[in-house]
Amino acid sequence: MKTTAVKEGNEWVLSGSKVFITNGMNANLVIVCAKTDTSLGAKGISLFLVDATLGGFSRGKKLKKLGQHTGDTSELFFDKLRLSEDCLLGELNKGFIHLMTELPRERLGCAIQAIGANDGALEETINYVAERQVFGQSVAKFQNTRFKLAELKAQQELCRSFLNACTEKLKSHEMTTEDAAILKLMTTEAQCKIADECLQLFGGYGYTREYKISRFYADARIQKIYGGTSEIMKEVIARTLFGR
Repeated sequence: MKTTAVKEGNEWVLSGSKVFITNGMNANLVIVCAKTDTSLGAKGISLFLVDATLGGFSRGKKLKKLGQHTGDTSELFFDKLRLSEDCLLGELNKGFIHLMTELPRERLGCAIQAIGANDGALEETINYVAERQVFGQSVAKFQNTRFKLAELKAQQELCRSFLNACTEKLKSHEMTTEDAAILKLMTTEAQCKIADECLQLFGGYGYTREYKISRFYADARIQKIYGGTSEIMKEVIARTLFGR
């Protein structure tokens, strides 16, 4: 993190930039993470509420993404933007802690999105293979099709079961960082697999934009990246196994 906020009298001076910001082109209020003490590493990060109409705030280009085209993602710039003291969100130098507190809920949100997308991809595929005729019969009649969809359905229901368990844990404030990491890892990896396997059953048509399955495929890929990559999720889980 290179964006900084330096105290000058009763104001903070914010300088830096951000990239991959969801809703960055449309947001009127932005929560910005900035280093308020560069000597403390992660312990020197604070959160600020930034009004997008203030001088020194500007937006960069809207990023052209592989998928999720309905959601804008952009660059944001802060050029010596001056903020009043009350724009500090939470406690000074506790921004990283505030972020980590909310990560489990964010990862549960990724899992919910994955489960919903999987339901949609499976429904589209089941309807398609039931109608598509190959060698005089529907694709749904072939054992490979039936077994493949059975496997995907089983994987989906296992993911749904753990999602429901984690949702109940969240309600009672019992969901752990490990729970959230396992949930995000298994559901988003399953989402990419299910989208890929379902697209395969569409044959060449799956690779065209005329069929919704291509969108399921493109939209799924980012799920293994944002909210913590699959590799980071594995590291989080491993730490609970080895104590570090």
